[in-house]
Amino acid sequence: MQVVYEDNHIIIVNKAPGEIVQGDKTGDEPLVETVKRWIKEKYAKPGNVFLGVVHRLDRPVAGLVVFAKTSKALARMNEMFRNGEVKKTYWALTRNLPPKEEDRIIHYITTTEKNNKSYASLTPKNGAKEAILSYRHIGSSDRYNLLEVNLETGRKHQIRVQLAAIGCPIRGDLKYGDKRSNPDGSISLMARRIQFVHPVSGKEIDVTAPLPDNNPLWQAFNSCY
Repeated sequence: MQVVYEDNHIIIVNKAPGEIVQGDKTGDEPLVETVKRWIKEKYAKPGNVFLGVVHRLDRPVAGLVVFAKTSKALARMNEMFRNGEVKKTYWALTRNLPPKEEDRIIHYITTTEKNNKSYASLTPKNGAKEAILSYRHIGSSDRYNLLEVNLETGRKHQIRVQLAAIGCPIRGDLKYGDKRSNPDGSISLMARRIQFVHPVSGKEIDVTAPLPDNNPLWQAFNSCY
């Protein structure tokens, strides 16, 4: 676990791919419990540690996750996420180049719980939710392309399904059309940067996740930021 920002009210952690943010049916320890234990040990806190989950990342995705250390921060951060006041920037590696260097794309997403998968349509459908993101192509290696993605909405698997819909499935994302899995079971998508006004102090928070040291593919794009 890597802590990249902490104060009295919030803590921001760089999640590794494969970690779950909250508990699920697998029974694996979720990141929220790992962070609670870290706080308890660091500050020798007696009793239970309060830690609120503000948002989540899919299990195979890496990057920044914000937790609230106080109930005041949790309530305000939840409201900020609902109101779109938190800017999240993602990096995605794809094998294919997108049709345009940069674009704002709109789809209508439906999700089926049976196979935990989302589907994108260009036209509205009954029960579908509008999904909007902007991307720009910011770098290429011999085999892969780096896209910077900003979300305007927060739908289930939104980046994964929308990029797949324009012919750019994320590297390693077999569920949404990539040809090969990554050796560690991850997909090449990370929550790279997060920006918001602190829910209590009012100061500007702007945090960028470091790229994984042990991943040469990500490191090849280290100069793109």
